[in-house]
Amino acid sequence: MNDHPFRAEISRYIWETKYRNRQGEVIHDQTITDTWRRIAGALAQAEVIDQRGWQDRFYAALENFKFLPGGRIQAGAGVDRQVTLLNCFVMGTIEDSMDGIFDVLKEAALTMQQGGGVGCDFSTLRPKGSSAHTVGSVASGPVSFMRIWDAMCATLLSTGNRRGAMMATLRCDHPDIEEFISVKQDPLQLRNFNLSVLVTDAFMQAVEQDDEWPLVFPHPTTRTGESVTRRWPGHDTPVRCWIYNRISARSLWQKIMRATYEYAEPGVLFIDRINRLNNLWYKENIIATNPCGEIPLPPYGACDLGSINLTSFVRAPFSERALFDMNGFCALAQVATRMMDNVISISEYPLEPQAEQARGSRRIGLGITGLADALIMLGYRYGSESSLQFAKSLLKALCHTAYCTSVELAKEKRPFPFFVGEQYGSGEFIRTLPEEIQEMVQRFGIRNSHLTAIAPTGTISLLANNVSSGLEPVFDFLYKRKVLDANDHQREYEVVDYACRVWWELNGKDIPLPPQFVDARSLAPERHLEMQAAVQPFIDNAISKTINIPSDYSFDAFQSLYETAYEAGLKGCTTFRPNPITGEVLTSVDDTQQAVHCCSINREAD
Repeated sequence: MNDHPFRAEISRYIWETKYRNRQGEVIHDQTITDTWRRIAGALAQAEVIDQRGWQDRFYAALENFKFLPGGRIQAGAGVDRQVTLLNCFVMGTIEDSMDGIFDVLKEAALTMQQGGGVGCDFSTLRPKGSSAHTVGSVASGPVSFMRIWDAMCATLLSTGNRRGAMMATLRCDHPDIEEFISVKQDPLQLRNFNLSVLVTDAFMQAVEQDDEWPLVFPHPTTRTGESVTRRWPGHDTPVRCWIYNRISARSLWQKIMRATYEYAEPGVLFIDRINRLNNLWYKENIIATNPCGEIPLPPYGACDLGSINLTSFVRAPFSERALFDMNGFCALAQVATRMMDNVISISEYPLEPQAEQARGSRRIGLGITGLADALIMLGYRYGSESSLQFAKSLLKALCHTAYCTSVELAKEKRPFPFFVGEQYGSGEFIRTLPEEIQEMVQRFGIRNSHLTAIAPTGTISLLANNVSSGLEPVFDFLYKRKVLDANDHQREYEVVDYACRVWWELNGKDIPLPPQFVDARSLAPERHLEMQAAVQPFIDNAISKTINIPSDYSFDAFQSLYETAYEAGLKGCTTFRPNPITGEVLTSVDDTQQAVHCCSINREAD
């Protein structure tokens, strides 16, 4: 095989345009090796003891794309600019006032200017048509202010900042939820947003029982009428909320499902489960996620992402001797955990509250990429029982290794500042860890509040010679991908999947691909869901996973997928069915249809 780091033309292009360190005409990274050394050297600056030794270990982890830090880390670590190394942020709580709204808008603009995607919850804004009592006017509702965010993002994109992805969330009991659900059915509306509904356990129970569902909002005590008590964003304790309307819970659920079925949005976040399983349950109330959904975050929270390339640990691929080097995988996970912890120490932050939150929790999201290709090279068919068991064993090993490493880091460097032993140890996720790890946490503390996440990894997987991304199956084994150059001109590349390229190199193109070569569109949606459910117990943050839905898939079956996702313990669910608004995410070699998507390769938040 060719040992040159770049085995695909598009991979070199991604490096040159996104991650190579160049300042105007001055090129600092002559080769990808220089990039790896730059990143390793920058992250080693956080080490007090044996800095040179850690730099060498970090370089070895990065070499040949074994460990893929998030895109902001690769682009910004060690460069002579003030940039954030964290990919995405959740903004602060929006106060229900004109000053509060535009304060957070300004903070979002400053964050995006430095390259961070943002998530924001709009549930704190009073519903459309209600009285803005202080000035005697009528409120225009959260969706109207989302349009201002959207225009801000479009303006920043026009200046050359292509990392403008945004996530907007709204509670399922907000009076404007129906407008939120339907707004992106207009192809001109909110194109810079991903949308997700915050779905509560009470709502899912009401759907099951076919109950009425109250739409509510907290107001000053001057309002009269029927009220209920709710835990609401922006309030530390449950508050009195006035009922604006009552609708059928099942009807509202079907509106969400129908919109997602026809237009691929909104997504669904099971917010009570997210908060119940949050390791910092005693300190945080999570109300939003980063734009791709793999990191639920509190106000001003940030995501520090990195992915281990599983294809790097497949030995003797496509042979009877094929095996996965689990020891090598776990050894790399130890080094990667340390590298990501160091990112928090050396990064710049657009806003001081973001720095305080990141350094207080030291939250990281270590994950994987290349799962589907690794399965193929090992002889497993994605979605089969053997593939599920293999994925579970991998993520279990990753989770436990990361937690043990973080305990060792706490012994060396101290626990994260927000750590409170008894409360942290009683968290629902922590109690699922082996007893010996729980005992270590209680005895020594832990360096990072959260440790695992699975990101979409679209761009960095392309950088790594087009390994399959994140947890996803292979989209296709040969397809076309369009990317924008620095002058906003489209370039089109024919892209070969990594496992397919390895097969061709070993066997030639004339030998048919074996049965384990299955692509995303050939898999039943249930197989996608089963893979996500298999690994969720080992992910303390969340999983970005898109379930591909055939265009002829029935609506009833589609709706049942989301109900199954809830019953299976997932934190959220995202599907994609081809539709007139967003088209296809990618195109096969024979398909010229183009994609229009918030997190396309030119702007996705990895």
